[in-house]
Amino acid sequence: MTAAAAAPARGAQISAAGWGWRHAGRDDWAVEGLDLRIGAGEHVLLLGPSGAGKSTLLHGIAGLLGGHEDGDETGALLVDGARPAQRRDRIGMVLQDPDSQVILSRVGDDVAFGMENLRVPRGSIWARVRTALARVGLVAPDDHDTSELSGGQKQRLALAGVIAMEPGLILLDEPTANLDPAGVREVRDAVAAVADETGATLVVIEHRTEIWLPVVDRAVVFGEGGIIADGPAAATIERERERLLAAGVWVPGAPLPRLQRTRSADDRVVLTASTLAVGYPSATHLPPRFDFEIRRGRTTVVTGPNGAGKSTLALTLGGLIPAAAGELAASADFAPDPRRPAPATWKSRELLTRIGSVFQDPEHQFLAATVRDELAIGPRALKFDDARIAEITDDLLRRLRLGHLADANPYTLSGGEKRRLSVATVLATAPSLIVLDEPTFGQDRRTWEELVRLIAGIVDAGTAVVAVTHDEEFAELLADDRIELPAWASAEEVVVR
Repeated sequence: MTAAAAAPARGAQISAAGWGWRHAGRDDWAVEGLDLRIGAGEHVLLLGPSGAGKSTLLHGIAGLLGGHEDGDETGALLVDGARPAQRRDRIGMVLQDPDSQVILSRVGDDVAFGMENLRVPRGSIWARVRTALARVGLVAPDDHDTSELSGGQKQRLALAGVIAMEPGLILLDEPTANLDPAGVREVRDAVAAVADETGATLVVIEHRTEIWLPVVDRAVVFGEGGIIADGPAAATIERERERLLAAGVWVPGAPLPRLQRTRSADDRVVLTASTLAVGYPSATHLPPRFDFEIRRGRTTVVTGPNGAGKSTLALTLGGLIPAAAGELAASADFAPDPRRPAPATWKSRELLTRIGSVFQDPEHQFLAATVRDELAIGPRALKFDDARIAEITDDLLRRLRLGHLADANPYTLSGGEKRRLSVATVLATAPSLIVLDEPTFGQDRRTWEELVRLIAGIVDAGTAVVAVTHDEEFAELLADDRIELPAWASAEEVVVR
């Protein structure tokens, strides 16, 4: 036996025997009767349709599902032979929602937090902080305010915190979903390098399989009724190709769907930006200026690197924050009052039927205790009668595959289900302009296609859509116009085409 083989593995072992979990207040089991073993040092990719229980399993492995008041558990789920809550010092996890993981107000302190809890010697902490930040490509001073980071930058921050801890088990739930294309491979390679160097076990949930295939050993595929495929990653995906496609898994090389479009003749301008700059009052500098028009019956796709200001532009177009400089004006037939053309000056009721916004984090717009009531909030605010509200909500529940979740609490949904619900809440009031921030986040291929067809249909009916996205397939199919933002520190101009 070689010295390397004799050395004790640092990676954690995972075992599930008949394990299941059901969230409190839910009739259906998120996971039921699961049997699974993951050996020390394995790199495993979890695949499967949205809502199949992948994130629930990852939360269970991390010991984050809570106690009896939070849900019901059956069977056994162990990390290194003990309940996960007893092994938290061995586990580092990055969640779907980057905002939920930012703990401290300064970048360096946030990365150092996990190491401090593990009692890493102070003399080693800050060198590891800077190494981790460099590895994930987050260029920011140690004292930079975490509240000023974009969603993608917060994702990098969370990954840096996990990398710096050097845990025995790394759990990643769609860790690159909010990253620009260049950052996806940078972050993937950084995580893989740390896992290789430390011997850590790596478990990743990712819908886009081609991203992680080069660095994983094994694929475990979830479907209806549990695990439907398990084995060496590339071989398993190739062998089970048709079944995986049917289950909604993104199989590399599968062609994009063909869209049958019947375009609206209505292409009237709804918003015009003139030397527009966007940003918060606390910003120390402004990004480049914008000149563009948003038209009915067209999809405008906004792209650019993390931190370029895409989400801030979306909030400005949605009338939720004022322009930092320049002008954003609605056309006379779109504004509620021609004397108030700036959307930021409109009342909430005036926005409701004119501009609908879907935030990058779906949970930021949930207000009700059930999915059905969430969909009814907008129509009720417009004083629709009960019959019309029921018709609208039932139709949206069906179109977005949320019918079986009508009575569930929105916060108990999977990431992909939350995204579809957030889109549905905006559609409920049929606004003339819809602003979507990362609309395809968390979607399996099947629900992705349904969302794309839904948005295409809305545009063809004459609605104006603006979509902030890193999803090139989405842009390829739907983009009529593009706004490409450079990094804020760049001297390049905004590209509008």
